[in-house]
Amino acid sequence: MKRFSMVFLLILGVLGSLFAQRRQDAYTVTVAGSTSVSPLMELLTAEYAKVRPNVKFNISATGSGDGIKAVPAETAELGMSSRELSPAELASGIEVHLIAIDGIAVIVNARNPVANLTIDQIRDIYTGAVTNWNQVGGRSGRIAVVSRESGSGTRSAFEEIVKFQDKLVRGAIEFDGTGAVKAEISRNIDAIGYISLGSVDNSVKPLNVDGVAASTANVVNRSYKIARPFLLLTKKGRRLNQETRNFLAWVLTPAGQTIVKTSWIAVK
Repeated sequence: MKRFSMVFLLILGVLGSLFAQRRQDAYTVTVAGSTSVSPLMELLTAEYAKVRPNVKFNISATGSGDGIKAVPAETAELGMSSRELSPAELASGIEVHLIAIDGIAVIVNARNPVANLTIDQIRDIYTGAVTNWNQVGGRSGRIAVVSRESGSGTRSAFEEIVKFQDKLVRGAIEFDGTGAVKAEISRNIDAIGYISLGSVDNSVKPLNVDGVAASTANVVNRSYKIARPFLLLTKKGRRLNQETRNFLAWVLTPAGQTIVKTSWIAVK
């Protein structure tokens, strides 16, 4: 009986050590920022869980501006941004990691007959020079201009590429997040908006721009011009947890970049 008790206690001790080791290995990486980068991060972290199941990710998608602020403030280990950082933002002590390239699709309601706009026409719509769809070959109807909120990386990149920074038409409808933009476009036949190419689905219709379809292939061959970087951000000088460093390295491996290629453009 004594021998049985000793063996039982030994087994309990070994199991306890194993469970303790498992708890010790567990780690949660905090991530904050772009709602456009977030879908890619969800895919990457789900795949990474197959390699390191004890590593969890707490992802808060509230906009690039929040991710850029969270990193130097150390409220997140990783920031997500869908635009280039300004010199002042870089000077706050941020290191940039390019993980993908994304196109920005200009979208309309599926019932809208317009299939193509030029960059100039898009600019005119977003600055108020063009206000009716019949001015660009569509049916008569006042254009409902939909934009992202101030501080959005998608908005900053879109305005910079189309060249109308700080000139958004008065009365434009501004939404926080890609989902809200898609929802508005899908219900309003006269609306126009823009979202990450990787977020386009059957609920909306992407327009050709200057006769070029919004597709991954056309972003890769550079014929589709409305494109921007997807970035992960870390704080310079901060000693990141080893698990976070391992994940960053994995994203740029063939395994990580294969996930990127599903809807975006690989950088490795």
